[in-house]
Amino acid sequence: MSCCPTLLPYAVRGSEGLYMVNGPPSFTESTAFQRDSGKNCKAVAFSKDGSLFAWCNGEKVNIVNVTNAQLLRSFDLPKAVCLEFSPKNNILATWQAYTAAKDGTAGVPNLQLHDVKTGKCLKSFIQKKMQNWCPCWADDESICARNVNNEVHFFENNNFATIANKLHLQKVNDFVLSPGAQPTKVAVYVPGSKGAPSFVRLYQYPNFGGPQSALANKSFFKADKVTMLWNKKATAVLVIASTEVDKTGASYYGEQTLHYIATNGESAVVQLPKNGPIYDVVWNPNSVEFCAVYGFMPAKATIFNLKCDPVFDFGTGPRNAAYYSPHGHILVLAGFGNLRGQMEVWDVKNYKLISKPVASDSTYFAWCPDGEHIVTATCAPRLRVSNGYKIWHYTGSLLHNYEVPPNEEMWQVSWQPFLDGVFPAKAVKYQAVPSELPSAEPKPAQAYRPPALRNKPVTSSKLHEDEPPQNMKPQSGSGDKPLSKTALKNQRKHEAKKAAKQEAKAEANQESTQSSASQNAPRSAVPTFTSGDPEVDKKIKNLKKKLKAIEQLKEQAAAGKQLEKNQLEKIQKETALLQELEDLELGL
Repeated sequence: MSCCPTLLPYAVRGSEGLYMVNGPPSFTESTAFQRDSGKNCKAVAFSKDGSLFAWCNGEKVNIVNVTNAQLLRSFDLPKAVCLEFSPKNNILATWQAYTAAKDGTAGVPNLQLHDVKTGKCLKSFIQKKMQNWCPCWADDESICARNVNNEVHFFENNNFATIANKLHLQKVNDFVLSPGAQPTKVAVYVPGSKGAPSFVRLYQYPNFGGPQSALANKSFFKADKVTMLWNKKATAVLVIASTEVDKTGASYYGEQTLHYIATNGESAVVQLPKNGPIYDVVWNPNSVEFCAVYGFMPAKATIFNLKCDPVFDFGTGPRNAAYYSPHGHILVLAGFGNLRGQMEVWDVKNYKLISKPVASDSTYFAWCPDGEHIVTATCAPRLRVSNGYKIWHYTGSLLHNYEVPPNEEMWQVSWQPFLDGVFPAKAVKYQAVPSELPSAEPKPAQAYRPPALRNKPVTSSKLHEDEPPQNMKPQSGSGDKPLSKTALKNQRKHEAKKAAKQEAKAEANQESTQSSASQNAPRSAVPTFTSGDPEVDKKIKNLKKKLKAIEQLKEQAAAGKQLEKNQLEKIQKETALLQELEDLELGL
């Protein structure tokens, strides 16, 4: 397109009805789209290019042209609760809850595929579960696939009369088609059973002739369910494997592992430096790096490259989600749900923090297709109070704030999509853009202080120290290859020895100043001695610790305290310990 769209519309669905809003900068309700005031709007869907919009109002499913709001099609489907367009807008898929017949026979097919141009129903299927209800299309609609009774059925060119291909593996639980141009690839997940591991395999359509025809294969234990994420260029898949229960008892959320599988056959387990749940994993749209948010709170966030090596570590903070901008140049790390809604907006190219806005009680976040604006929302049924949405600029400015009236609810807010390339990437700004609304930063809640401490200075204490961000890339000036594991180990040993020597020197200086200052030191105290060998110094330190403990026990006994048997045994070892200490210091 020669110029960018001036309006950035979004749809709002709730108990006030369904309506469209002209997005930044005006934020006025669209006059072209007639508000549907019914309180029974169950589902809405934009087409992938944003040109069509469909909704179900409890009576009919309607399709309109977004530009002029002209009604294109209307289907008599009052019970539809899910809608989705195929990538090229040829088909509208609708789903309603499945009900079996009263006599126990199969019910009426509840998944329907409608031709958008003619309005004709092309095919109906029985689809009992709402999860993964919608068939998956390749981006050019050359292939459409469904998971049916542990098989994946493929249809070609929207001809649903015949099944063109089948992928049959024992108990295929889930599959994902690759995005982008042909040839289409398929990632399939088969859960493990009877001691056999679970596995994910990558195939190129239509080559499904057994394990040898697979592009890649990765097997793993500890997986009750998986999430498979293709990158945009369809060269690799990230697999988050989860168990419902963590048998070690370390986490209430079960246990998660992150695996990387490439179409060239390479695979790896992504090593996450901090233990705990994996909250979110997201690919950068550039397809060459991904971000993971993981670990017990405060969670870590790290960017990894395609070798699964860490590139940049954002340190720790209150976060459980990550969102790349459509162009991939900005990353938002956020803490929603049971966290306070703090967001960190990062320039990914220079790894600089741009802003830290706070969107309290948010249940939803989405980037605008222009890569500059963000919507955060508080929606029912997740939260039934304080429903509404906020539109932000990524520099931290709050541009628009809408709160629904009391006793009303908001269920959904959704940007109109645009195809890639409609909005060009712009240079990252650090200065907050002007806004008529005041900053939305809430006042920090003060900790309770008992009356006796209220007039005294506050002593800050933290439950944990936050780790600062750090660049994990090898410095470009060094030009060295990454170190091998052995070299890395030796380097760490060398650094530890160096640190121990410096520590010992510091201790020696401290001891000498202390001994000159006070002459009445305990008789077991000996000037700090360093042998130059960290292992020997460690033993000397431990021996001194034990002798100090014995000295304390002797003082307690002198004060008339009844000592335990093991404490008396410790005192008896004093002579032997003193001898050992002397030997070590003399280097015997």
